[in-house]
Amino acid sequence: MTVLVTDAGFTADDWTGGFEDRADVATLPSDADAAAIADQLGTLALIRVEFPSFADGRGFGIARRLRDMGYKGRLRATGHVISDQYAMARRCGFDEVEISDDLAARQPEDQWQFRASWQAHDYQSRLRAS
Repeated sequence: MTVLVTDAGFTADDWTGGFEDRADVATLPSDADAAAIADQLGTLALIRVEFPSFADGRGFGIARRLRDMGYKGRLRATGHVISDQYAMARRCGFDEVEISDDLAARQPEDQWQFRASWQAHDYQSRLRAS
């Protein structure tokens, strides 16, 4: 099972129909070139970007590139993203993070919620306020 993390906290996955063999879903490994799916962006309802390890940050760059290329659909980080990386995931363009039940048990919802105010606590907003 998996848990979705959004700014609202933990929630069950509401995506129905699975991820495999669907024309409106793409799952990208961390070493993917986002440009390889540029011609499909208008038809994809969900893009999942895999994080094989919390130390592998290439997925953040993929998310930013997808948003810069104009992708407006649902963008999900999946795999080993830790709560400390949630604000970065949101800033890069991810809408949600999909984690395992095991990781959710080790890093409970309050640890993710602590980072849910990611827009108010970034360097640029602190500069604008001064």
